[in-house]
Amino acid sequence: MSLTDDYLAAAINRGPTPSAIRAAVDPKLDATTFLGRSLSRPAFLDAAEYSRLTTDLDLLHSALTRLPERVFNGDLGAFARAVGLTETQTEAVVRGRGPAPSRMGRADLYKDEQGFHLLEINMGSTVGGVDNPVLNRALLELPFFAEFTDEHRLTFTETMEEVVRTILTEAKVPTGVRPVMAIADFPDSYPDLERQLHKSAAMLAPMGIDAVPCPVDALTYRDDRVWLGDQAIDVVFRLFMIEDLLKPGTVEMLEPVLQAAERGHVAIFTPLDAELYGSKGSLALLSDEAYRDRYPADELAVLDRILPWTRMVRAGEVTVDGQQTDLREYAIANQHELVLKPTSLHGGDGVLLGWQTDAATWADRLDSAMGNPWVLQRRIHPVPETFLTDDGDEQWLLTWGAFLVAGGLGGFLIRGSRDLDGGVVGMSTGATGGCCFFQTP
Repeated sequence: MSLTDDYLAAAINRGPTPSAIRAAVDPKLDATTFLGRSLSRPAFLDAAEYSRLTTDLDLLHSALTRLPERVFNGDLGAFARAVGLTETQTEAVVRGRGPAPSRMGRADLYKDEQGFHLLEINMGSTVGGVDNPVLNRALLELPFFAEFTDEHRLTFTETMEEVVRTILTEAKVPTGVRPVMAIADFPDSYPDLERQLHKSAAMLAPMGIDAVPCPVDALTYRDDRVWLGDQAIDVVFRLFMIEDLLKPGTVEMLEPVLQAAERGHVAIFTPLDAELYGSKGSLALLSDEAYRDRYPADELAVLDRILPWTRMVRAGEVTVDGQQTDLREYAIANQHELVLKPTSLHGGDGVLLGWQTDAATWADRLDSAMGNPWVLQRRIHPVPETFLTDDGDEQWLLTWGAFLVAGGLGGFLIRGSRDLDGGVVGMSTGATGGCCFFQTP
């Protein structure tokens, strides 16, 4: 039996009702990633699953972050253009690059009977959900969960603590120094996040960082320091995204921070080049058979196991299952097994699911995407999981968000949907959040 089977049996026999669980837990989730609601149980991973996923994501990160050197002879600008960035975005990324690719990210995955498969990987400080352990801790306050996790040797990762270690490591903060960090978002989106950001900032204080949320245009650069009012800033935690660079006046707004970072007067966490490795265009490069000779055997094995077929939307022939075929003809004939995605947008924006789209709309959107920064990706068929209700049970489709941090795998954010057809659902558009407990090897 799996851990999930063991849990369901135990919960039916001696556990609190799902409504009682939510009543005890959900009030503690206000102003968090979970938006005050949660799934009625955690997800579970046994030791073998956890170990394999840790290794797979480590090798995936290695393959992604070596794309510039392996495919573009180290030319970061050429890499940026190849994955669909504009010249404005490319210039900012090259200026704002870090000394080494960041480890900070979140891989979003579906799970079927063979294991995990990658939907996308979001790299950089803009990934959401790092406050997810608030749900683990809330569940462990219930005796049933505490007993079950102890019996099965289950644990969880304090994601926020791992993120702090990653910040201190990658920003090269000297040991014993307590940095001041501006959590900087764009002025138009900052008001919606302000309350949650202040709550996150308060969580960082006991971990050794004085965090101050702000809109990025409140930061100034003078006397070789970045300032928020009269407070000197050591680290700028970047919440603004690559698509924000296309907004009018953005480059000018970011100029103080970019100048300071170029001169070594402030650290940006994460540098803008992190966004490149989270582009769906990067996954298309990894998936392309033309570059298979650039990867060692262990990385190829991981790509074959977890990365679905992905290609930039370009006119001409592509390789599909070892055969050459015209991309448009293949996309039209296999519409119900394909997804059309923009390379650099976030949160499911612009995603078109072939199996939920009429043929005329699919063909029109495909033609509009041709030669532009879009990818086609093969559909994944995840296996739904069983969740108890007060009256029986129901099936939920889970998206597993696995965090990458400096120390390896940094915890999980689970998002559940009752749409078993695999629609695009995020926390802000109807998904219900959950957490994960796992066994360590």
